[in-house]
Amino acid sequence: SEQKADRIVVVKSNHTMSLMAGDRTLKVYKVSLGRGPSGPKEHAGDNKTPEGEYVIDQKNAKSRFHLALHVSYPNAEDKKRAHDAGVDPGGAIMIHGLENGLGWLGPIQHDMDWTEGCIAVSNSQIEEIWRLVPTGTPIEIKP
Repeated sequence: SEQKADRIVVVKSNHTMSLMAGDRTLKVYKVSLGRGPSGPKEHAGDNKTPEGEYVIDQKNAKSRFHLALHVSYPNAEDKKRAHDAGVDPGGAIMIHGLENGLGWLGPIQHDMDWTEGCIAVSNSQIEEIWRLVPTGTPIEIKP
């Protein structure tokens, strides 16, 4: 049976997402990210992908994005920062495939950042990630 990931590492500046098992890299994917400017997500609607330590806290097979793994943003630090700034931290950050009906976009979706802060891959990739990533897997998102 396939080795499952025990950690995910996203490096935003490289547009990569690596599935790790111990110190072994199982898979590396090119990803599309939030179309907002660089830096960590600060509030709802800024279209930025968060940065920090999170967990895959649920999986949604009925998502409009084919399949989706939900990231536990906002964490305590994000909530405090948003609260101090008087803004809504936002939420609904996921790793997902292409929107249903847009599967034909396939590889070209990697050439631009188009999400509202989510981490997007192709549909064949999300199917593989879905199999390899159990709920509860930690995810670290780096600048």
